[in-house]
Amino acid sequence: MIPMVDLQAQLQDIRQEIDRGMESVLNNCHFVLGPNVQAFEQESADYLGVKHAVGVASGTDALHLALVAAGIGAGDEVITTAFTFIATAEAIRYVGAKPVFVDIDPRTFNLCTEELASVLSEKTAALMPVHLFGQPVNMEPLIDFCESHGLKIIEDCAQSFGSSVDGKKTGSIGDTAGFSFFPSKNLGAFGDGGLVTTNSDSIAEQLKSLRNHGSKQRYYHDVIGYNSRLDEIQALVLRTKLKRIDGYNQNRRRVAHLYSSLMSNLPVETPYEDGKGVHVYHQYTLLSERRDEISRALSEQNIASAVYYPIPLHRQTVFREEYASVHLPVTEQVAERCISLPIFPELTESDIQRIVDVIDRVFSG
Repeated sequence: MIPMVDLQAQLQDIRQEIDRGMESVLNNCHFVLGPNVQAFEQESADYLGVKHAVGVASGTDALHLALVAAGIGAGDEVITTAFTFIATAEAIRYVGAKPVFVDIDPRTFNLCTEELASVLSEKTAALMPVHLFGQPVNMEPLIDFCESHGLKIIEDCAQSFGSSVDGKKTGSIGDTAGFSFFPSKNLGAFGDGGLVTTNSDSIAEQLKSLRNHGSKQRYYHDVIGYNSRLDEIQALVLRTKLKRIDGYNQNRRRVAHLYSSLMSNLPVETPYEDGKGVHVYHQYTLLSERRDEISRALSEQNIASAVYYPIPLHRQTVFREEYASVHLPVTEQVAERCISLPIFPELTESDIQRIVDVIDRVFSG
Protein backbone atom coordinates (compact mmCIF):
# COMPACT_ATOMS: atom_id res chain seq x y z
CA MET A 1 0.00 0.00 0.00
CA ILE A 2 1.24 3.48 -0.87
CA PRO A 3 -0.66 6.03 1.26
CA MET A 4 -1.25 9.70 0.49
CA VAL A 5 1.07 10.56 3.38
CA ASP A 6 3.14 8.25 5.58
CA LEU A 7 3.31 9.78 9.05
CA GLN A 8 5.02 6.71 10.47
CA ALA A 9 8.04 7.19 8.21
CA GLN A 10 8.54 10.74 9.46
CA LEU A 11 7.98 9.76 13.08
CA GLN A 12 10.74 7.14 13.08
CA ASP A 13 13.37 9.77 12.37
CA ILE A 14 12.36 12.01 15.28
CA ARG A 15 10.89 9.48 17.73
CA GLN A 16 13.70 9.60 20.30
CA GLU A 17 13.76 13.40 20.38
CA ILE A 18 9.96 13.50 20.72
CA ASP A 19 10.02 10.92 23.51
CA ARG A 20 12.61 12.91 25.48
CA GLY A 21 10.61 16.08 25.04
CA MET A 22 7.37 14.38 26.06
CA GLU A 23 8.97 13.15 29.26
CA SER A 24 10.04 16.70 30.06
CA VAL A 25 6.54 18.05 29.41
CA LEU A 26 4.95 15.36 31.58
CA ASN A 27 7.38 16.02 34.40
CA ASN A 28 6.81 19.77 34.14
CA CYS A 29 2.98 19.41 34.05
CA HIS A 30 2.62 22.81 32.32
CA PHE A 31 0.32 21.77 29.49
CA VAL A 32 -1.29 25.02 28.30
CA LEU A 33 0.64 28.10 27.08
CA GLY A 34 3.83 26.69 28.55
CA PRO A 35 7.51 27.14 27.66
CA ASN A 36 7.33 25.05 24.48
CA VAL A 37 4.48 27.20 23.14
CA GLN A 38 6.42 30.37 23.85
CA ALA A 39 9.57 28.95 22.27
CA PHE A 40 7.71 27.69 19.21
CA GLU A 41 6.07 31.08 18.70
CA GLN A 42 9.46 32.81 18.73
CA GLU A 43 11.15 30.17 16.56
CA SER A 44 8.37 30.17 13.96
CA ALA A 45 8.30 33.99 13.90
CA ASP A 46 12.05 34.00 13.27
CA TYR A 47 11.73 31.37 10.55
CA LEU A 48 8.85 33.13 8.78
CA GLY A 49 10.37 36.59 9.09
CA VAL A 50 7.55 38.19 11.11
CA LYS A 51 7.47 40.13 14.37
CA HIS A 52 4.79 38.01 15.99
CA ALA A 53 3.47 34.45 15.82
CA VAL A 54 0.62 33.42 18.11
CA GLY A 55 -0.23 29.75 18.63
CA VAL A 56 -3.90 28.75 18.55
CA ALA A 57 -5.90 25.52 18.63
CA SER A 58 -6.41 24.88 14.90
CA GLY A 59 -5.95 26.27 11.42
CA THR A 60 -9.62 27.23 11.28
CA ASP A 61 -9.25 29.17 14.52
CA ALA A 62 -6.14 30.82 13.10
CA LEU A 63 -8.08 32.22 10.14
CA HIS A 64 -11.02 33.18 12.36
CA LEU A 65 -8.91 35.07 14.90
CA ALA A 66 -6.80 36.61 12.14
CA LEU A 67 -9.96 38.13 10.70
CA VAL A 68 -11.23 39.30 14.08
CA ALA A 69 -7.93 40.94 14.96
CA ALA A 70 -7.77 42.61 11.54
CA GLY A 71 -11.12 44.25 12.27
CA ILE A 72 -13.24 42.33 9.76
CA GLY A 73 -16.84 41.91 10.91
CA ALA A 74 -20.55 41.99 10.22
CA GLY A 75 -21.53 43.58 6.91
CA ASP A 76 -18.04 43.30 5.42
CA GLU A 77 -17.20 41.36 2.28
CA VAL A 78 -14.01 39.34 1.88
CA ILE A 79 -12.83 38.33 -1.60
CA THR A 80 -11.46 34.80 -1.77
CA THR A 81 -11.46 31.59 -3.78
CA ALA A 82 -14.07 28.83 -3.95
CA PHE A 83 -11.40 26.22 -4.74
CA THR A 84 -10.20 25.58 -1.22
CA PHE A 85 -11.12 23.75 1.97
CA ILE A 86 -14.32 25.06 3.55
CA ALA A 87 -12.47 26.49 6.58
CA THR A 88 -11.51 29.49 4.44
CA ALA A 89 -15.15 30.51 4.00
CA GLU A 90 -16.21 29.28 7.44
CA ALA A 91 -13.81 31.69 9.12
CA ILE A 92 -15.22 34.59 7.10
CA ARG A 93 -18.75 33.59 8.10
CA TYR A 94 -17.75 33.26 11.76
CA VAL A 95 -17.05 37.01 11.95
CA GLY A 96 -20.33 37.87 10.22
CA ALA A 97 -18.74 38.77 6.90
CA LYS A 98 -19.61 37.47 3.43
CA PRO A 99 -17.22 35.46 1.26
CA VAL A 100 -17.13 36.81 -2.29
CA PHE A 101 -15.75 34.15 -4.62
CA VAL A 102 -13.61 34.83 -7.68
CA ASP A 103 -12.36 32.39 -10.28
CA ILE A 104 -8.91 30.80 -10.24
CA ASP A 105 -5.89 30.75 -12.51
CA PRO A 106 -6.02 27.52 -14.56
CA ARG A 107 -2.34 26.76 -13.95
CA THR A 108 -1.64 27.74 -10.33
CA PHE A 109 -5.20 27.10 -9.02
CA ASN A 110 -4.84 30.28 -6.94
CA LEU A 111 -7.29 33.16 -7.20
CA CYS A 112 -7.13 35.10 -10.44
CA THR A 113 -5.99 38.68 -9.90
CA GLU A 114 -7.73 39.86 -13.08
CA GLU A 115 -11.09 39.00 -11.48
CA LEU A 116 -10.75 41.18 -8.38
CA ALA A 117 -12.04 44.46 -9.79
CA SER A 118 -15.22 42.80 -11.06
CA VAL A 119 -16.38 41.88 -7.54
CA LEU A 120 -15.18 44.98 -5.67
CA SER A 121 -17.95 46.80 -3.82
CA GLU A 122 -18.42 49.42 -1.10
CA LYS A 123 -18.61 46.54 1.39
CA THR A 124 -15.30 44.96 0.40
CA ALA A 125 -13.01 45.09 3.44
CA ALA A 126 -10.40 42.44 2.81
CA LEU A 127 -8.85 39.90 0.52
CA MET A 128 -8.07 36.34 1.65
CA PRO A 129 -5.67 34.71 -0.82
CA VAL A 130 -5.12 30.97 -0.34
CA HIS A 131 -1.65 29.60 -1.08
CA LEU A 132 -3.25 26.40 -2.33
CA PHE A 133 -1.41 23.05 -2.26
CA GLY A 134 1.76 24.91 -1.21
CA GLN A 135 1.81 27.07 -4.36
CA PRO A 136 2.37 30.68 -3.24
CA VAL A 137 0.06 33.32 -4.66
CA ASN A 138 1.70 36.02 -6.78
CA MET A 139 1.23 38.69 -4.12
CA GLU A 140 2.54 41.82 -5.86
CA PRO A 141 -0.60 42.62 -7.87
CA LEU A 142 -2.78 41.74 -4.86
CA ILE A 143 -0.85 44.14 -2.67
CA ASP A 144 -1.18 46.91 -5.26
CA PHE A 145 -4.93 46.25 -5.54
CA CYS A 146 -5.47 46.26 -1.79
CA GLU A 147 -3.37 49.37 -1.21
CA SER A 148 -5.26 51.28 -3.90
CA HIS A 149 -8.63 50.33 -2.38
CA GLY A 150 -7.77 50.38 1.32
CA LEU A 151 -8.27 46.66 1.86
CA LYS A 152 -6.75 44.31 4.42
CA ILE A 153 -4.93 41.13 3.39
CA ILE A 154 -5.43 37.99 5.46
CA GLU A 155 -3.31 35.14 4.05
CA ASP A 156 -4.60 31.58 4.23
CA CYS A 157 -1.34 29.68 4.69
CA ALA A 158 -2.90 26.42 5.88
CA GLN A 159 -1.05 24.48 3.15
CA SER A 160 2.04 26.60 2.59
CA PHE A 161 4.37 26.54 5.60
CA GLY A 162 7.85 27.27 4.27
CA SER A 163 6.85 28.45 0.81
CA SER A 164 7.95 31.89 -0.34
CA VAL A 165 7.28 34.44 -3.04
CA ASP A 166 9.59 37.27 -4.09
CA GLY A 167 11.94 36.25 -1.29
CA LYS A 168 9.33 36.52 1.47
CA LYS A 169 7.78 33.59 3.31
CA THR A 170 4.03 33.20 2.96
CA GLY A 171 2.46 34.47 6.15
CA SER A 172 4.78 37.47 6.35
CA ILE A 173 3.14 39.57 3.64
CA GLY A 174 -0.43 40.35 4.69
CA ASP A 175 -1.85 42.19 7.69
CA THR A 176 -2.42 38.79 9.31
CA ALA A 177 -2.12 35.16 8.26
CA GLY A 178 -3.35 31.79 9.46
CA PHE A 179 -1.48 28.46 9.42
CA SER A 180 -2.72 24.93 10.07
CA PHE A 181 -0.72 22.17 11.76
CA PHE A 182 -3.13 19.32 11.01
CA PRO A 183 -1.00 16.13 11.10
CA SER A 184 -0.80 15.73 7.31
CA LYS A 185 0.49 19.26 6.71
CA ASN A 186 4.09 19.98 5.68
CA LEU A 187 4.63 21.04 9.29
CA GLY A 188 2.19 18.81 11.14
CA ALA A 189 1.40 18.30 14.81
CA PHE A 190 0.13 15.13 16.47
CA GLY A 191 -3.36 16.63 16.53
CA ASP A 192 -4.89 19.99 15.72
CA GLY A 193 -2.96 23.23 16.01
CA GLY A 194 -2.66 26.59 14.31
CA LEU A 195 -0.69 29.83 14.19
CA VAL A 196 -1.51 33.45 13.44
CA THR A 197 1.26 35.73 12.21
CA THR A 198 1.44 39.51 12.00
CA ASN A 199 3.91 42.38 12.02
CA SER A 200 1.55 44.54 14.08
CA ASP A 201 2.18 44.85 17.82
CA SER A 202 -1.43 45.81 18.51
CA ILE A 203 -2.86 42.92 16.50
CA ALA A 204 -0.55 40.49 18.28
CA GLU A 205 -1.78 41.73 21.65
CA GLN A 206 -5.38 41.29 20.51
CA LEU A 207 -4.66 37.76 19.35
CA LYS A 208 -3.10 36.74 22.65
CA SER A 209 -6.18 38.00 24.45
CA LEU A 210 -8.71 36.58 21.99
CA ARG A 211 -7.27 33.05 22.14
CA ASN A 212 -7.51 33.07 25.95
CA HIS A 213 -11.12 34.06 26.67
CA GLY A 214 -10.45 37.76 26.07
CA SER A 215 -8.04 37.86 29.01
CA LYS A 216 -4.64 39.49 29.38
CA GLN A 217 -4.57 38.91 33.12
CA ARG A 218 -6.03 35.81 34.74
CA TYR A 219 -9.72 36.23 35.61
CA TYR A 220 -9.84 39.73 34.12
CA HIS A 221 -11.66 39.81 30.77
CA ASP A 222 -11.64 42.81 28.48
CA VAL A 223 -13.54 41.39 25.50
CA ILE A 224 -15.50 38.27 24.59
CA GLY A 225 -12.79 35.88 23.48
CA TYR A 226 -12.35 32.23 22.61
CA ASN A 227 -10.79 29.09 24.01
CA SER A 228 -8.16 28.56 21.34
CA ARG A 229 -4.77 27.81 22.84
CA LEU A 230 -2.02 25.72 21.30
CA ASP A 231 -1.17 23.03 23.83
CA GLU A 232 2.32 22.25 25.09
CA ILE A 233 2.59 18.75 23.59
CA GLN A 234 1.71 19.98 20.10
CA ALA A 235 4.19 22.83 20.46
CA LEU A 236 6.91 20.34 21.39
CA VAL A 237 6.17 18.26 18.28
CA LEU A 238 6.14 21.37 16.10
CA ARG A 239 9.44 22.63 17.51
CA THR A 240 11.02 19.26 16.73
CA LYS A 241 9.75 19.32 13.15
CA LEU A 242 10.39 23.03 12.54
CA LYS A 243 14.14 22.37 12.70
CA ARG A 244 13.67 19.98 9.77
CA ILE A 245 11.04 21.81 7.73
CA ASP A 246 13.37 22.97 4.95
CA GLY A 247 14.56 19.39 4.44
CA TYR A 248 10.98 18.12 4.43
CA ASN A 249 10.00 20.70 1.83
CA GLN A 250 13.07 20.07 -0.31
CA ASN A 251 12.18 16.39 -0.40
CA ARG A 252 8.59 17.18 -1.33
CA ARG A 253 9.95 19.22 -4.23
CA ARG A 254 12.22 16.30 -5.17
CA VAL A 255 9.21 14.00 -5.30
CA ALA A 256 7.12 16.49 -7.28
CA HIS A 257 9.81 17.19 -9.85
CA LEU A 258 10.43 13.48 -10.37
CA TYR A 259 6.70 12.91 -10.89
CA SER A 260 6.57 15.72 -13.45
CA SER A 261 9.67 14.47 -15.27
CA LEU A 262 8.36 10.91 -15.51
CA MET A 263 4.96 12.10 -16.75
CA SER A 264 6.23 14.70 -19.19
CA ASN A 265 5.06 12.64 -22.18
CA LEU A 266 1.68 11.66 -20.75
CA PRO A 267 -1.54 13.53 -21.66
CA VAL A 268 -1.95 15.03 -18.20
CA GLU A 269 -1.32 18.55 -16.87
CA THR A 270 1.33 18.42 -14.15
CA PRO A 271 1.67 21.18 -11.52
CA TYR A 272 2.90 24.55 -12.71
CA GLU A 273 5.58 26.69 -11.10
CA ASP A 274 5.63 30.34 -12.14
CA GLY A 275 9.20 30.99 -10.97
CA LYS A 276 8.17 33.87 -8.70
CA GLY A 277 7.87 31.70 -5.63
CA VAL A 278 8.89 28.40 -4.08
CA HIS A 279 6.15 25.76 -4.26
CA VAL A 280 6.34 23.37 -1.28
CA TYR A 281 3.88 20.78 -2.63
CA HIS A 282 1.51 20.09 0.20
CA GLN A 283 -0.31 18.28 -2.59
CA TYR A 284 0.83 17.11 -6.00
CA THR A 285 -2.24 17.68 -8.18
CA LEU A 286 -2.74 16.65 -11.80
CA LEU A 287 -5.44 17.59 -14.26
CA SER A 288 -6.84 14.91 -16.54
CA GLU A 289 -10.04 14.25 -18.45
CA ARG A 290 -9.61 10.62 -17.31
CA ARG A 291 -9.33 11.46 -13.62
CA ASP A 292 -11.74 8.75 -12.48
CA GLU A 293 -9.99 6.07 -14.53
CA ILE A 294 -6.65 7.05 -13.00
CA SER A 295 -8.16 6.89 -9.52
CA ARG A 296 -9.61 3.42 -10.11
CA ALA A 297 -6.38 2.11 -11.60
CA LEU A 298 -4.35 3.35 -8.64
CA SER A 299 -6.83 1.92 -6.16
CA GLU A 300 -6.65 -1.50 -7.83
CA GLN A 301 -2.89 -1.45 -7.16
CA ASN A 302 -3.34 -0.37 -3.52
CA ILE A 303 -2.13 3.15 -4.24
CA ALA A 304 -3.97 6.03 -2.63
CA SER A 305 -5.17 9.13 -4.45
CA ALA A 306 -7.55 11.94 -3.54
CA VAL A 307 -9.62 14.69 -5.12
CA TYR A 308 -9.03 18.12 -3.58
CA TYR A 309 -11.66 19.48 -4.12
CA PRO A 310 -14.57 17.72 -5.84
CA ILE A 311 -17.18 20.41 -5.10
CA PRO A 312 -16.18 24.09 -5.10
CA LEU A 313 -17.48 26.10 -2.17
CA HIS A 314 -20.10 28.03 -4.16
CA ARG A 315 -21.67 24.67 -5.12
CA GLN A 316 -21.61 23.16 -1.62
CA THR A 317 -25.04 22.57 -0.05
CA VAL A 318 -24.38 25.14 2.66
CA PHE A 319 -23.72 27.90 0.08
CA ARG A 320 -25.49 26.66 -3.06
CA GLU A 321 -28.71 28.66 -2.76
CA GLU A 322 -27.03 31.94 -1.84
CA TYR A 323 -24.49 31.67 -4.67
CA ALA A 324 -26.76 30.15 -7.30
CA SER A 325 -26.03 32.98 -9.74
CA VAL A 326 -22.24 32.73 -9.30
CA HIS A 327 -20.42 31.00 -12.15
CA LEU A 328 -16.74 30.23 -11.89
CA PRO A 329 -15.96 28.25 -15.04
CA VAL A 330 -12.25 27.59 -14.41
CA THR A 331 -12.90 26.55 -10.81
CA GLU A 332 -15.65 24.18 -11.90
CA GLN A 333 -13.56 22.66 -14.71
CA VAL A 334 -10.56 22.11 -12.45
CA ALA A 335 -12.76 20.46 -9.80
CA GLU A 336 -13.97 17.99 -12.42
CA ARG A 337 -10.45 17.09 -13.62
CA CYS A 338 -8.12 17.26 -10.60
CA ILE A 339 -6.52 14.34 -8.80
CA SER A 340 -3.79 14.39 -6.16
CA LEU A 341 -1.12 11.70 -5.92
CA PRO A 342 0.75 10.49 -2.83
CA ILE A 343 3.39 12.95 -1.71
CA PHE A 344 5.52 13.06 1.41
CA PRO A 345 9.23 13.64 2.03
CA GLU A 346 10.07 9.96 2.44
CA LEU A 347 8.38 8.74 -0.76
CA THR A 348 10.94 6.64 -2.65
CA GLU A 349 11.93 6.82 -6.29
CA SER A 350 10.78 3.23 -6.83
CA ASP A 351 7.32 3.99 -5.44
CA ILE A 352 7.08 7.13 -7.58
CA GLN A 353 7.96 5.06 -10.64
CA ARG A 354 5.37 2.45 -9.67
CA ILE A 355 2.67 5.14 -9.41
CA VAL A 356 3.59 6.66 -12.76
CA ASP A 357 3.62 3.23 -14.41
CA VAL A 358 0.02 2.68 -13.31
CA ILE A 359 -1.02 6.04 -14.75
CA ASP A 360 0.89 5.31 -17.96
CA ARG A 361 -1.06 2.08 -18.43
CA VAL A 362 -4.34 4.01 -18.25
CA PHE A 363 -3.37 5.81 -21.44
CA SER A 364 -1.37 3.09 -23.18
CA GLY A 365 -3.67 0.18 -22.36
